[in-house]
Amino acid sequence: MNICVFCSSSNAINPVYFEATQQLGKLIGQGGHTLVNGGANVGLMEAATVAAVEAGGKTIGIIPEKMIERSLTSDNAHEVIITPDMMTRKEKMREISDAFIALPGGFGTLEEILEVMTLRQLSYHTKPIVFVNTNNFFDHLFKQFELSYVELFAKDIYRKLYYVAETPHEALNYITNYKAFELDTKWFKVPER
Repeated sequence: MNICVFCSSSNAINPVYFEATQQLGKLIGQGGHTLVNGGANVGLMEAATVAAVEAGGKTIGIIPEKMIERSLTSDNAHEVIITPDMMTRKEKMREISDAFIALPGGFGTLEEILEVMTLRQLSYHTKPIVFVNTNNFFDHLFKQFELSYVELFAKDIYRKLYYVAETPHEALNYITNYKAFELDTKWFKVPER
């Protein structure tokens, strides 16, 4: 299975995030899966790549040309796919992946996982989506989601768009046992013509 991991490219973050990321990479490798990520040689991206490779997994890094110019390409990925821009990079990641995991990260990580969730909501795919809530990193985001449900910006059934795991092991468990299902995509109220 190709498992896409969205995560931070920062080396400045708390070691607890690196530990969880290394555990996830190791589990992906030990499970015989392929890690798909942003292909950078920094932060959690590189930590996941190295851990997956060391555990016997295959890795695919997908990186835009601009990042190559900045010497940010991982030397540890088995395969590197170069894209002309970020939009194409995300499209390729979604296309080749069977599941998506969000680890803690910044704006790019949030944008990537929220786009995957939106496409799932609109039935463009039925792949599993998981947040690994290391150190309660995503708690405030989940509070925002909750407000969207309460204020009827999102239907309650969209809670099923994603799964919240406390550990990498729980995330992999969810993905390997996942059964695809269709969501109700009807709007709350369809405008009359």
